Amino acid sequence: MEEIGIVKSTEGVIAKVIVERKSICDQCTVGTCKVTEGGAEIDALNSARARVGQKVRVVMKPYTYLKGSMIVYGIPALALIIGAIFGKEFFSHYFKEIDPDIVSAISGFGAFVISFIPIKLWSSRMEKRTDIKPVIEEILE
Repeated sequence: MEEIGIVKSTEGVIAKVIVERKSICDQCTVGTCKVTEGGAEIDALNSARARVGQKVRVVMKPYTYLKGSMIVYGIPALALIIGAIFGKEFFSHYFKEIDPDIVSAISGFGAFVISFIPIKLWSSRMEKRTDIKPVIEEILE
């Protein structure tokens, strides 16, 4: 993933870059950037030593993006399926007076909701790592 943007501010080795907001930004849950009215604000590693106001090219490693997407979307989907199977096969024996499909649905959605706790913890821990942050590779002006 590659974006062109303007450096808004710098703080040590991290720069805040404003890039053009795209329609996909509204559905994004990766958490790499903050969507604002003026565009999307990305925290990027300032390896090119860009200064405020300069136009830059920001690159996000495809592996990092793919890994984040798989975790954010894959784990809840997997939890939903596993929770539904457990609900149907195991929990329905404990709640014989309730329809097994209802127990399966409640168990699946419960696992789905609970799966966001480890994702949030992982996301908070990953925000602090600089090796997975987008990188300013080039000053364009």
